[in-house]
Amino acid sequence: MILVDAPTWPGHGRFWSHLVSDTSYDELHAFAASVGLPPRAFERDHYDVLDERLEAVLAAGATLVTSREIVARLTAAGLRRRKVSRLAG
Repeated sequence: MILVDAPTWPGHGRFWSHLVSDTSYDELHAFAASVGLPPRAFERDHYDVLDERLEAVLAAGATLVTSREIVARLTAAGLRRRKVSRLAG
């Protein structure tokens, strides 16, 4: 299933959502391509989606969930890729 959270993440003077799949990265990449998201928008386990693109993503079939739900579903599916700290040694 394709999931997206509300655009509450600030960056570069804008707000962003996270687009994920709780099934596979193949499903995620295919969906992202179908709505015109560029490959550079992919980061570890999600696509960053500008707030102005949210309606198009929802219209294409993504389900709006909370950020907490996204993390829980990615983790349960074994698809969560955490950011590696540069301080970890």
